[in-house]
Amino acid sequence: MDGRDLALSARRAQGRRLATLAALAALPLAVLCVFFVLPVAGMLRRGVVVDGHVDLGAVWDVLARPRTRRVVWFTAWSAAAGTAASLVLGIAAAHALYRLRTPGRAALRAALTVPFVLPTVVVGIAFREVMGPAGPLAFLGLDGTPVAILLALVFFNASVVMRGVGSAWQSMDPRPAEAAAALGATPWRVLRTVTLPALGPAIASSATIVFLFCATAFGVVLTLGGLRYSTVETEIYLLTNNLLDLPAAAALSIVQLMMVTTLLAVAGRSRRRVDVARVPPRPRGVRRGDAPAVAATLVLAALVALPLVTLVRGALRVDGGYGLDNFRALQTAGPGDALAVTATDALATSLRTAVDATWMALLIGIPIAVAVTRTSRSAAERRLRGALDGAFMLPLGVSAVTLGFGFLVTLDRPPLDLRDSPLLVPVAQALVALPLVVRVLTPVLGGIDEHQRQAAASLGAGPLRVLATVDLPVVWRPLLVAAGFAMAVSLGEFGATSFLARDDRPTLPVVVYQLISRPGAVNHGMALAASVVLAAACAVVILAVERLRVPGMDAL
Repeated sequence: MDGRDLALSARRAQGRRLATLAALAALPLAVLCVFFVLPVAGMLRRGVVVDGHVDLGAVWDVLARPRTRRVVWFTAWSAAAGTAASLVLGIAAAHALYRLRTPGRAALRAALTVPFVLPTVVVGIAFREVMGPAGPLAFLGLDGTPVAILLALVFFNASVVMRGVGSAWQSMDPRPAEAAAALGATPWRVLRTVTLPALGPAIASSATIVFLFCATAFGVVLTLGGLRYSTVETEIYLLTNNLLDLPAAAALSIVQLMMVTTLLAVAGRSRRRVDVARVPPRPRGVRRGDAPAVAATLVLAALVALPLVTLVRGALRVDGGYGLDNFRALQTAGPGDALAVTATDALATSLRTAVDATWMALLIGIPIAVAVTRTSRSAAERRLRGALDGAFMLPLGVSAVTLGFGFLVTLDRPPLDLRDSPLLVPVAQALVALPLVVRVLTPVLGGIDEHQRQAAASLGAGPLRVLATVDLPVVWRPLLVAAGFAMAVSLGEFGATSFLARDDRPTLPVVVYQLISRPGAVNHGMALAASVVLAAACAVVILAVERLRVPGMDAL
């Protein structure tokens, strides 16, 4: 075979690889275009197109409103303050639970992970119970103040910092710190001059993601802030549902989209590998200098436990005593048939929706993870894989409220009139969960040695046999983890679902918000009981996922 034949054979092989890559990405790309690009483009059009012409002045008019300026300022201020507090407690907890042999650290790490997947509306209700007139912290007078919102944001996001920084800290090469200590540096100086700079990329990435989560914490701010304290996300909801001002909501969605996309770009650039030891250091015993980190971890544990315990106590309180009456009332439609369906029916809807959203997220996420982790053998193939990886992370750059709003204004006419489709809510929730699925599967698939696949193929195994004998034994546990995260996210999703759920098919988070929006002790008790049920369902899923422990989980 001469050089010309070899070149032709190489081009054909490259063509086959690109065709295989395109086939893997075909279905996910189609779903992304229909259920993400189209709704977001429709939302953008509502904000900038007036009478058939592009008019950026409409966006500026919305931004010039005094209330809009207050909303944007409160969004930025609360997100920055919540991020700073989450960093302080999260880094301290990372040190105590990943670098020290603290008693019960595995169980405490798992418990501190639970808030990450709790429904935002449930957390808002729990903090109202803590800060309210009958709550254990009522004497502080924080009910209805920004401080209550900030504490709820830290409740959610400190674990994100703990896991991201703790994972890097746990595997970091200890020799530079040991050398600095041997030269006479104090523990504080070692931390300041060696450890924290080495952890800088992990801290920066966690801080950026936490700022994003704080700025888009829909249910927490809606429940605790009401109309007085509103973020961009809750303002979009109020403009759409209460005031029917769709152009203004679209203009704010554009602002949010630009902000979130910028934050994701910063987070992506800040990710850099920490120097990893060949043999990861073992956790050491607690010393006197570790007392501040241990104390901060205990503060974080109390911040997590107090709202949840208070929520359960409130759900069990009945007429000055304790009982299960509020839970039994979940089988009714409430006083005067306040609900269109019972809370138990809503729970069944949530579970069915979560199952549908999970298989959809896996159906889209598995081909994406396979496509972006295969070895690239040409510059064109490498660029294509990089483009696909970036494209399928886009849903992380758009908040659930913006996505639900986009569904509302675009998928409402033929040939895509899906307003009455029972699959509309699961599709939206699957897109919200998709980035988590991809981030769980990608490091695992990327870590499989390509030589094993080639060896199996050289022995006559076809592509499916290679998948079954090489990939599946490694990836089945991460698949269960990805499914668990997708289900937990779906069970608690409120932002997009609040726009899309039908009155006769609400999910449990929607019913909880309906109950707390109505006066009356019975409605309040039912809301607390439904919140406990919803929190328990999410906690069971995430604790089961925690037991599987696969690579990449701590980076979520």
